[in-house]
Amino acid sequence: MARSMVGTARRFALAATLMLGLSACFRPLYGPTASGAPLSAVLASIQVDQATTPQGQERLGHYLRSELVFDLDGSGQPSEKRYRLQLAVNETVQTPLVSSVTARAEAATLYGTATYKVVTLDGSRTLTDGTATGLATYDRSVQRFASLRAARDAEIRLAKLLADQIKTRVAAILATQP
Repeated sequence: MARSMVGTARRFALAATLMLGLSACFRPLYGPTASGAPLSAVLASIQVDQATTPQGQERLGHYLRSELVFDLDGSGQPSEKRYRLQLAVNETVQTPLVSSVTARAEAATLYGTATYKVVTLDGSRTLTDGTATGLATYDRSVQRFASLRAARDAEIRLAKLLADQIKTRVAAILATQP
């Protein structure tokens, strides 16, 4: 019994030692950046360009840009811009449920893809790029206005989801930039 407790204590001590050694590798995301500036100030220095969208999908691009502008610099105070965020957005709608009685779609799933790139303001260097994806579902109704409003709400939810992904990824990169 005593031997098993000693073995357990040794394993615990070894695990604690390893965790202490790795703790210096992690940096809090919303603490000071590698340059010493607050991350909120670095994020506020990003200029968000208009999103490039296919014709007829401009609304999702508008919602996404608005969400990112607010998420990156919701202070309302003008700040000096150092970076540019370029966006390209695409959405597709699929209707997995179709009523056998009315032959109408009862629900829809809105899939969105946002490709982003953060470059310096003069465009000489790319800091990061990537693709964010998400989906939002909504119910369709026989009432036309209710279906349109539900689709618009799904676009807003999808834009918030994509903006959150992009902000987190960009923040993780900018937190480590000198």
